[in-house]
Amino acid sequence: MRILVVLICSLALVSVAVGAKKEEKKSQPTKQAQTAQRAAEPTRATGGGGSGKKASTATHQVQNNRNGRAAIAASNAQKGKKNQTSTAMNQGQKGKKAQTSNAAYQAQKAKKNQSLNQAQTGKAARGGEVTQRGKATAATTTGKTAKGKTAQVKPVKPQHFNLAKQPNTAKAPRVKFQQGRRIAGSQNWQGQQYTVFRNYKSEWHDQNWWRGHYRNNITFVFGAPYYWNAGYWFPAWGYNPNAYYAWDGPIYAYNRLPPDQVIANVQAALQQQGYYRGEVDGLIGPLTRGAIADYQRNHGLYTTSTIDQPTLQSLGMT
Repeated sequence: MRILVVLICSLALVSVAVGAKKEEKKSQPTKQAQTAQRAAEPTRATGGGGSGKKASTATHQVQNNRNGRAAIAASNAQKGKKNQTSTAMNQGQKGKKAQTSNAAYQAQKAKKNQSLNQAQTGKAARGGEVTQRGKATAATTTGKTAKGKTAQVKPVKPQHFNLAKQPNTAKAPRVKFQQGRRIAGSQNWQGQQYTVFRNYKSEWHDQNWWRGHYRNNITFVFGAPYYWNAGYWFPAWGYNPNAYYAWDGPIYAYNRLPPDQVIANVQAALQQQGYYRGEVDGLIGPLTRGAIADYQRNHGLYTTSTIDQPTLQSLGMT
C-alpha cells in the first residue's frame, strides 16, 4: 500500500516537473522577444538622440556663423567710422594748421611790406629841406642820406614858458671857454644844414666888439649874452666875462624865440614823446642833450646832441 502511494506521488512529481519544463520552454521565446524588443527600443532612442544632436549642432553652427558675420560687419563698420573720424580730424587739423600758417605768413608779409614802405617813404637826403608839415623836398646834399622817419608830423605851435630867472647849475653845469674849440664830430656831418656846426669855433671878444658886429642881434638869457647869425644863436664869449653857458655851440633860432624859450619848447616836445623826463627849465644841460641825441639816433639824424634845424623839422616845429 505504501509502495503504491509512493509511486503515485513520484508520478505526480514527475508530471509536475515535466509540465513546468514545458511551460518554461513556452515562455522563453516570449522573454527573448521582449528582451529583443527592449534592446531595440534603446537603440531607437539612441539613434533619435544622435540625430537631434546633429540638428542642434548644425543649428548652433548656423547661428554662430550669423553671429560671427554680424560681429565682423559691426567691427568693420566701427573701424570704418573710426577711420573716417580720424581722417576728418586729421584733415581738419591740417587745414587749421595750414590756415594758421597762412594767416601768420600773410601778417608777417604785411608787416614787412609796411616797414619797407615806411622806410622807402621816410628816406630823405640829410640836410634836405623839410616844410612845416614835415614833408621832405628834393634838396640835394653832398654827404650821406638820412635813414630816419620823415613822415608827416603834426606841426607844433610855439609856446611861452615861465622859466626861472636863475639857472640850476646842479642840473646844467657851466661849461668853460676854450679858444678856437670846435664841435667834436661835426666834420662828419654832411649837408648845408650842418655847415654852421662844421664852421663853428669858440671866440672871445669884448663887449664893444660884439656890439659893433651884431648890434641889435644880441639877447640875454640868465644874464648871458647870445648873438644871432644865419638862423642860430651863439654864445658871445667875452661880452660878459662871468656869463653862464651850459652849452658851447649853435642853437637853432626857432621862430626867432630867445635861446631859453627854444630849449623849453624842444624839452616839452621831447617830453610828450617820452624822450625827456626832466623839468622844462630852458637849460640845454646833459639831460636835455641826452634826450636830443636819443631822438636823433632813433630818427636817422646826425647825433649833434643839440638843437639843430633838421631835428626841429623832424619834431614838426619848423
